[in-house]
Amino acid sequence: MFETGEAVARAFFDRWNDHDAEGIAALFAEDADFVNVVGLWWRNRRAIRKAHDYGFRRIFQRAKVEITELSLRELTPDVHVVHTVSTLDGQTGTDGRTTARRVAVITLVTRRAASGFEIVSCQNTDRVEGADTHVTDDDGFRPASYR
Repeated sequence: MFETGEAVARAFFDRWNDHDAEGIAALFAEDADFVNVVGLWWRNRRAIRKAHDYGFRRIFQRAKVEITELSLRELTPDVHVVHTVSTLDGQTGTDGRTTARRVAVITLVTRRAASGFEIVSCQNTDRVEGADTHVTDDDGFRPASYR
């Protein structure tokens, strides 16, 4: 179905915008890994589907993502790494109001399977402009700049 890692990565974003948890899960290998922005680690297709279903019902009901940058690195003809930068608009906050735009760097490791490229690993990281790292102190966990 998908001839490259880029094609399956773009399908991930399309299905995300359709809020299609089942469709997203179908893009992943059965034993795939997904690490979300807060470090939750889903270790198989079923867990990835369940987490996205929850997110679309509770957090991202009105949200949309847009790829702003994409690069593909072909490790072998059958293994591609895809890095993306994307924006997310329309997230529902804990108070029910729409939150501000987020920017993420999402990395997908893909491989060729019998039916085409599939995702074997995904890491989602929020980009925090102006920060070098995070720190934990008396004020809690927060981005920090050493500049």
